[in-house]
Amino acid sequence: MRKPALYSPTRRPAGPQAGARDGGAAAQATQAMEAAAPAPGRLKRWRQGAARAAGSPRALWAGMALLAALLGASVWQHSVPKALTQKDIDAAVLRTLTTQNLPSVQARAAEKIRPAVVRVMSYAKDKKGVEQEQGVGTGVVIVDKGIILTNLHVVQGAQTIKLVFADGTESGASVTGVQAENDLAVLQAHTIPDDLSAATMRSTNDLAPGEQVVAVGFPFGIGPSVSAGVISGFGRAFKSPEGEQEISNLIQFDAAANPGNSGGPLVTMDGEVVGIVTGILNPTSHRTFVGIGFAVPIESAASAAGLPPF
Repeated sequence: MRKPALYSPTRRPAGPQAGARDGGAAAQATQAMEAAAPAPGRLKRWRQGAARAAGSPRALWAGMALLAALLGASVWQHSVPKALTQKDIDAAVLRTLTTQNLPSVQARAAEKIRPAVVRVMSYAKDKKGVEQEQGVGTGVVIVDKGIILTNLHVVQGAQTIKLVFADGTESGASVTGVQAENDLAVLQAHTIPDDLSAATMRSTNDLAPGEQVVAVGFPFGIGPSVSAGVISGFGRAFKSPEGEQEISNLIQFDAAANPGNSGGPLVTMDGEVVGIVTGILNPTSHRTFVGIGFAVPIESAASAAGLPPF
């Protein structure tokens, strides 16, 4: 029986049809690439235009000028400050008020007068010849050479007067003037601090009941102490507890005052002295404050020191 023929596994070259198929695919790919690429004429013109733009001095300078203008505008925008409006100012003030703990007007007034407030102590010898303290009050410097106003009853009968200034400097003092009808005494300090400050005084003519005031002094020797209140009235009269003297034309106020405040300043919210504290009214026998204090107007007090009227 004849055996079937055996064929070699080696592949034969592709026939015309296979070649035709491969060639068609290649042709299609080439056509797609040619379609995607710019036409030779257009590519040449584009390259030439780019070269001319890059090599043109005019185009180069125009580009640089544009860049400089943009840079200048940016710098000007950041360097010119924005004009503040009232809305901006109000917002800044409100932010400060809500974020900062500012001192009150009373605290600022007390701080302004404090350098001129003086502690006054009077001494006298007892029957055995021993010097003892007989009174403590307050004084206020009205001239920076050491001229001080206080109440006469603070220093009356004293054999020795001692002062303590705001910076702690101690000094003796002498009585150089008296206005007994207003319970006022003028002292001259023997030694004064180098930077002694005098109080600012102002007229009471334009004040009205309800104006805020502070009293600064040494109640019961404690201080300097500050109390705040308002002016209650003008033209008041006050008789001392002993009934020996009546003082008229006084300022009535309700800032707390007690023994030791005598001779101290009554001060406005601007820190200016309008009166010298001289007494308190208490219907009982106790010498403590119940809401009514009196001060000699500064016009009278200044005249005691020989200062010109306002």
